[in-house]
Amino acid sequence: MSDIKFTKDEKAVIIHKIQRYFTEELRQEIGQFDAEFLLDFFSGEVGSYFYNRGLSDAQTILSSKLEDLSDAIYELERPTEFRK
Repeated sequence: MSDIKFTKDEKAVIIHKIQRYFTEELRQEIGQFDAEFLLDFFSGEVGSYFYNRGLSDAQTILSSKLEDLSDAIYELERPTEFRK
């Protein structure tokens, strides 16, 4: 898996959210550099857990849809001497 990368605009929005969280919830000011450093840390150390959970959720949905599709195809089958 390659590293999680964000566009310049995405990174700016996320950094702003980190800064706002620190200000509103922790009553601390955090600069842009520190917020970016924190984002890079979490992306590298924790991001894989969120990424893997997303893949697992997608796999669950895909499996469910494939089962529905298989059932729909089975319903289309016409009776023959070979159908079990």
